[in-house]
Order: sequence, then C-alpha cells, then structure tokens
Amino acid sequence: MQRGVCSKKIARPVTPPPLAEKPETILNTTPRLDTGFDTSAPAGKAALPTSMDVIFIEGFRGQTVIGIDDAELHDPQPIEIDLAAGLPRLRACGTDRIGDTIDYALVHERLERLLAGHPLQLLEALAETIAGFLIDEFGAAWVRVKVRKPRKFENVQAVGVQIERHACPPSGPSHGGATVLKFLASGMVPGKR
Repeated sequence: MQRGVCSKKIARPVTPPPLAEKPETILNTTPRLDTGFDTSAPAGKAALPTSMDVIFIEGFRGQTVIGIDDAELHDPQPIEIDLAAGLPRLRACGTDRIGDTIDYALVHERLERLLAGHPLQLLEALAETIAGFLIDEFGAAWVRVKVRKPRKFENVQAVGVQIERHACPPSGPSHGGATVLKFLASGMVPGKR
C-alpha cells in the first residue's frame, strides 16, 4: 500500500489529561481505529500514529557524487546517513518474523543503490528521496533522515540536513466508527427524529 509523504498540516497528538484524573479516563482520551492512527484529528488534517516502534540505521557511510560546486560533481565524496523509521505497533514484536517489520538489510541495500546512481545535487533532495522510499516502499508511518558530508570544510566536522516526514494515513474505505460515536455522544441517534 503506497501512502506517500503527507504534505498536509499534521495534527499533533492529543495531550493527555493530568494524572490526578482516574486511570480509566486517561486510557479513553484518544479514540483509535485498528490502524493505529489517531482518529481525533480534525477533518482534512492528517492523523499521526498514536504509538510507534522505530527501527534505525546509524552511521551508514557511502560515497556518491553530490553537490553544487564544480569540484563536487565529478568524483564521489563521502556521505554519512542516519535514519529512523517508525511503524505503529510492529507486529514482529509478537511474531518474531522479519516480514512483520522493516528489514533494515533491505533498507541498507536500497541506500547503496540510491547512492550509486542518483541525479541529485542537494543533500536536502537526497534526504527527501530517502524519506520517500522509506514511506512508499517500506511502509513507514514516520521517518527522520539525517544526511551529512563529513569534513566539507577544513574547520568543520560535518555539514548536512535532517528532515522528518509523516506518511498520509492509509486511504481506502472509511471506518466511520469515530464519526458514529461522536454523533451518539452528542445525543444524535441514527433512525430517531
């Protein structure tokens, strides 16, 4: 299922009530569908997953041709990448099957292929491309990607960019359950006038 990077304004998670309230009240503050996405977001706003498990790759090192200076556009130069990809409640935690999570070996392979043959010039565009394939190809709900060039300048350890992206909630048949519950809570009962 391809969801794409969500360009809509992201609705932030609901702030839980103070701990002085009863525990059962706290547990019932954020209505959820079985997708793991917060359904309390206003109409037209993307909903964030209410809980996430995160896989990550830190310190990936590769070589690629990238940059805007003429000297950077001919020979590969070192690039370092850190990434994190979140999924609502990884099924692999309970099943112990690699098919129920993001396989970071496949992500590693995909990064190597990307660095070997891309037409990009900016680290920002490279980070966006990585975020896009984590969401579109690997099903991540949230990603953070950090791309840096070490020792770009003699007196600087590294330069780079870090981005975060959220997937749009899955499209498909509406589960309307939250809408029905809101109508019932307001006193509107279907079939009664």
